[in-house]
Amino acid sequence: MLIKIVVGGLLLLMIYNLFRAMLIMIKDDPDQPPMSKFIGRRVLISAAIIVLLLIAIATGLITPNPRMF
Repeated sequence: MLIKIVVGGLLLLMIYNLFRAMLIMIKDDPDQPPMSKFIGRRVLISAAIIVLLLIAIATGLITPNPRMF
């Protein structure tokens, strides 16, 4: 159950960074941090989620769906 909460929290953080980048893109304020900072964070969080899921599957914390269809 803990792994699901962590993945859910990381997904929410990823969506937050996506919207922060969108707001910076819309406002186009030179005093704001660059949009690439938030996009880079989003990519890093996505990679962390994938690694976390692979480790959880390898250790048996979660099991993938055995059915293909």
